[in-house]
Amino acid sequence: MASSEPVCFSSSHLVLSIEEEQAKDPKIKVPERYIRVDQDPPSLETPAPNIPTIDMKQLASLETKDFELEKLHEGCKEWGLFQLVNHGISSSLLEKLNHEVEGLFKLPLEEKMKFKIRPGDVQGYGTVVRSDSQRLDWGDRVYMIINPIHRRKPHLLPELPSSLRFSLSLIYILFFF
Repeated sequence: MASSEPVCFSSSHLVLSIEEEQAKDPKIKVPERYIRVDQDPPSLETPAPNIPTIDMKQLASLETKDFELEKLHEGCKEWGLFQLVNHGISSSLLEKLNHEVEGLFKLPLEEKMKFKIRPGDVQGYGTVVRSDSQRLDWGDRVYMIINPIHRRKPHLLPELPSSLRFSLSLIYILFFF
């Protein structure tokens, strides 16, 4: 079992493991760092927004690439994310990857700490904390850059479960080659 000691996710700031604390006491009070008083709570009546969708075939087409590039630009600028369709990766492989990623987040905390974010970095498992007053998101994340190769962190991939490494390798080969 992982200890209750703070875990370092950036060069000088510590974050307690809420996952472990909740396992010990499900009635634990939400720590102040996770409470956002500047935002209204989500409403069940509010419809989910439409995330921008980028069509890879349209992006590769001479006739439609300018329009699709503009959609990509706006999606990145306004949303910070987009959904990519018609990329050529089978739905069964994407489902397998989704299953593997879900399994990653279900690992015991001590296993996930093998690929935690190192001080001064942003890649790995955990939360990037830049200041003591920063409000944190209530959720785990794993962030890895796979391309360009020179930006990869070589210590991360070997620590991931082998089935997830295999799925990621297949997607990398299919998408980039």
